[in-house]
Amino acid sequence: MRKTVSKRQWKVFKVLLDSNQELSTPQIETRSGVEHPQVAATLIYAQEQGWLTLKEHLRKELILSDSAEDQMKKGLPERQVLPILAEKGRMPMQEMARIAKQKEIPMGDIIKWSSLRGWVKKDKGELIITKDGHKAIDNPDADEKAIELAIKSGTLFLDQLENQGIDPARVNKLLNKRTSLAKIKERTIRLACLTDAGRKILSEDIKIIKEQNILSPEDIESGEWKNIKLRHYNVTLEAEKIYPTKIHPMQKIIQQTRKAFLEMGFTEIVSPQAESAFWDFDALFQPQDHPARDMQDTFYLTRPAEAKLPHDKFVENVKQTHENGWKTGSTGWGYKWNLSRAKEMVLRTHTTSTTIRALAEDPNPPRKVFCVGKVYRNEAISYKHLPEFFQVDGVIIDEAASLATLLGTLQEFYRKMGFEKVKFKPAFFPYTEPSAEAFVYMESKKSWIELGGSGVFRPEVTRPFGCKVPVLAWGLGLDRLAMLRYGINDIRELYWSDLDKIREVSLCR
Repeated sequence: MRKTVSKRQWKVFKVLLDSNQELSTPQIETRSGVEHPQVAATLIYAQEQGWLTLKEHLRKELILSDSAEDQMKKGLPERQVLPILAEKGRMPMQEMARIAKQKEIPMGDIIKWSSLRGWVKKDKGELIITKDGHKAIDNPDADEKAIELAIKSGTLFLDQLENQGIDPARVNKLLNKRTSLAKIKERTIRLACLTDAGRKILSEDIKIIKEQNILSPEDIESGEWKNIKLRHYNVTLEAEKIYPTKIHPMQKIIQQTRKAFLEMGFTEIVSPQAESAFWDFDALFQPQDHPARDMQDTFYLTRPAEAKLPHDKFVENVKQTHENGWKTGSTGWGYKWNLSRAKEMVLRTHTTSTTIRALAEDPNPPRKVFCVGKVYRNEAISYKHLPEFFQVDGVIIDEAASLATLLGTLQEFYRKMGFEKVKFKPAFFPYTEPSAEAFVYMESKKSWIELGGSGVFRPEVTRPFGCKVPVLAWGLGLDRLAMLRYGINDIRELYWSDLDKIREVSLCR
């Protein structure tokens, strides 16, 4: 009896008949013009009939980032400084850091990737080029060759590299954690090959029929229904993945943070991201010659160049507190306070500038306020540092407030964020005393991770604004919390527009 197949199935079988070798499902889809679900169903049907064999194996695919080609044209960080290091043989870390700054390259990237490649070694504060480093000056490494191939071809599997004289194991090692350059993803590849029996049947004993989902009245009236095969539905076939709508992981952490503090009875506040040095530094009793106020740590604005300060009473109180301690019981910093420095405009370095503004507006207890917002530091971009990130700051103004109140509040916040084990260690911060750092325990890492600082505002911070009761304060990093929650090792991954990664993030974690 002749075998019957649909027109769509025949397109798939024709591709296999015309080939004398195994073909992958993407190859069959491209050559036949049939979509993946129909190709998959046809291959499984033919396998059940004994017409072909299906093999599955894993392949590692090299997927370039959007910026990979630009990075290669510019030169990878370790590649840019290699000739300079080769010329000297060895170089103090401070000198390399200066060169890195001139070239606008993160120093951490230079050391990390040069060391991983075996091009340099560290010895007593110096970087020393190795034999492999000298050889690498005129010889691209395995990953660089693979990336160039991928740029030309558009797609590349690691098992194709050996034919090109490239070591796939080294490519995997060098690119496995370098997601800013490329990602290596495992793909399940299905290969189909006709059996001898299948080739004979499909060549000699096949009737091609029309296949439809349903019969129309016209099909029945005309008698065409005799030449139509109703399409079968295989409910066991793998369906296309449907991803639920979800917000960005970082945005989810921000929303959960806001919800946690609102549930604890706090009021949310906001303030400008472009802030005066007065609110960002001076109001927090940070001296005007503090290193954190230098341009290498803080972004200063030229437009507007000066800020409007609060009324003269607050400014005078802060000035006196810095110079001689005013009425706070302190001796101050003992220098002449400069009004011009206080007027300088900066991108806020912490959201504590928001909470100190709130305290100045209303210092009367009881009050509980918090702020979630973006802050800016003049940091070199690396796997653990960005020039902008998110913080949550808050204060509790209450006559009965104590350090125990503060620690209990933070412990409850972290519990709401999914961390059951929380502990605190004594610390030092310029504007709180006593002070404590908060740590959470990560079961997956079996270790304690520091997430932020807290303490009781010093009188030098609160008294100039008319507050005479204890004020509890904290500043917690949200980016690191997000990294821990989602198992991310590179902080930059939180801000890349990687739809695949966002789709794969669990809704509940």
